[in-house]
Amino acid sequence: MAAVALLLLLPLMAAIGIGVAATLGRPILFVQERSGLGQRSFHLIKFRTMRNDRDARGDLLPDAMRTSRFGAILRRTRLDELPGLVNVMRGDMALVGPRPLLPETVAAMGHSGLARAEVRPGMTGWAQVTGNTLLSNEQKFARDLWYIENRSWRLDAVILLRTVRVVLLGERLRG
Repeated sequence: MAAVALLLLLPLMAAIGIGVAATLGRPILFVQERSGLGQRSFHLIKFRTMRNDRDARGDLLPDAMRTSRFGAILRRTRLDELPGLVNVMRGDMALVGPRPLLPETVAAMGHSGLARAEVRPGMTGWAQVTGNTLLSNEQKFARDLWYIENRSWRLDAVILLRTVRVVLLGERLRG
């Protein structure tokens, strides 16, 4: 399924890649280590949305100051996540599941981190379609655990349909 989606979305992804290159330069992809099934590390792939601007001390500026206008659109519509279909094809991720976190974040979560490792992380999840940016990290983690305990094909279908709505309307417009 991910391979078909990747093939169908290739023209859109090429256009996004050109947009990222034009607004941010290269590289067009952002790759970061994340924790997956069984706490196995993998490299998450996304379109790059931020510049690497630093302050006088050499520290990265806050995300909001580094995110390009084009990057903000990609994030709001979740189109920056499309390269993650490669992660799904590799078996590192599923379409639906808890979002993959940094390994050090998962390690610091204790029992909750172990519970997350019982399922593949997803490109979208319950927390992402029921509040996402309006939720604290603790609320997102609680929704991820709720998903793990209640996961089903039906719930996955609901999450995928709500994700389409977020992509089409943008996160700010979601009700």
